Amino acid sequence: MWFKQLHLYRLHGTPAVTAAQLAEAMANHAAKPLGNADARRIGWAAPAGRLGGGQLVHELQGHRLLSALRQERMLPAAVVKEEVDEQVADIEAREGRKVTRKEKTALKEQVTEALLPRAFVRQQKIDMWWDTERQLIGVNAPSRARAEDVLDLLRETLGSLKATPLSSQTLPIRAMTTWLGDPASRPADLQLLDGVELKAKGDDGVVRARQVDLDSDEMQQLLESGRQASKMALGIEGQLTFMLHDDLSLKSLRFGDALIEEADHADDGDDALARLETDFVLMAGSLRANVARLVEWLGGENRQEPAPKEGSNV
Repeated sequence: MWFKQLHLYRLHGTPAVTAAQLAEAMANHAAKPLGNADARRIGWAAPAGRLGGGQLVHELQGHRLLSALRQERMLPAAVVKEEVDEQVADIEAREGRKVTRKEKTALKEQVTEALLPRAFVRQQKIDMWWDTERQLIGVNAPSRARAEDVLDLLRETLGSLKATPLSSQTLPIRAMTTWLGDPASRPADLQLLDGVELKAKGDDGVVRARQVDLDSDEMQQLLESGRQASKMALGIEGQLTFMLHDDLSLKSLRFGDALIEEADHADDGDDALARLETDFVLMAGSLRANVARLVEWLGGENRQEPAPKEGSNV
């Protein structure tokens, strides 16, 4: 249940919707098996699986847990190309002419359509944390693109949703560079750990360092050469550790031992569903508090609402 990465979004003017209303709307967009002609599909799934009796929304102490199931047929481009090349060669040998580019495009579409039903299906479950009190959403996705897929599903489910990536007054890359270069600038509870990625302003590439002393002379020399910290391993003392990225996403999340121990000692009566909900509410409470602290250290939140797009309801 514990999230490993987090892409954060601020909601703007979201209409009030109860957990029951949300679950009813989500049921209309529930995950279904891929059809033979479907390349990919995303729909809602029960966070607890069969253990939760198909429950799509878990709401506890102002936090909601939702899960999306993304399905995609894995059809390697090389397989399609090989089949198309064989058919092109057969046509050219049989008819004594060159196959045109337009014909090749049509052949590629036909081959893809024919091979899709036999392609391996990869499934990916993506969990979402929705803090209804602070109107914040966090998606446990490996990439921003995957997080956006889940947000698009939520938009379709609700009819409209104004959500923008969480942003701070001070850019993370600027704050991380300052913290790295000036120990006195670091908040009292902030810990610099042993990993960093430094980008140059020009085309000098990226320097990645693991298990290094971030206060070493070598690090300072790299900063003096004009490099900036685009990723940095950080910790909030006793609470959690993570890799902060320059888009304010958090990767490699690890929660503090005290929180994990509290979850382990919770009286859930060996009920797997109760265990999931206990883990979630403890994790969500920690995320609510520590995301707020991190944003404060970054100069506070930039709450500028998105400009309305013509013909768009998002």
